[in-house]
Amino acid sequence: MGTSLRYTTRDLELLPDPLDDKRYEIINGELYVSKQPHLAHQFTCGEVFAALRQWSTQTGTGRAYFAPGVIFADDDNVAPDVVWVSKERLPAITGPDGKFHAAPDLVVEVLSPGITNEQRDREFKLALYSRRGVREYWIVAGQRRQVEIYRRENQALRLTTTLFSEDTLRSPLLPGFAYRVGDLFSSEV
Repeated sequence: MGTSLRYTTRDLELLPDPLDDKRYEIINGELYVSKQPHLAHQFTCGEVFAALRQWSTQTGTGRAYFAPGVIFADDDNVAPDVVWVSKERLPAITGPDGKFHAAPDLVVEVLSPGITNEQRDREFKLALYSRRGVREYWIVAGQRRQVEIYRRENQALRLTTTLFSEDTLRSPLLPGFAYRVGDLFSSEV
């Protein structure tokens, strides 16, 4: 039985600066490298963040973050597109390094084109977020103009609904939050 290389957070620190047009993440010791996303991806991330931020400002119940570092363990280090954390949990999961060291309440990943990118978000990150205690996970598919909602049920994240452009995005995690799914996507980019 051979040994395979397992990447750690320390290895990420030795990689080239993110200005090299790449994003580095580690899931279960495996290094994932992706290019900077398309403008449509960034637009959708910005819309999700803005909607969550506005709701959070109005309710005072938590905070939204754009592409934060989440270090679950030395071999699980990711940067989700958007997260939301309740104000009660925020101090407990934030480390002195300015990164999260436990599960945010809500994680949002906006799919980038390509089988590898989709597999990372739909399989590997879903398993990671499920294993690490994320309460809700949204996979936003811009090309299909839909949002898949995974919620924690029986100690795992399960697909509970798929919303389309004409639907309204709501969550029991975010009382009173409502946003039309179609407004997450740009028709110009």
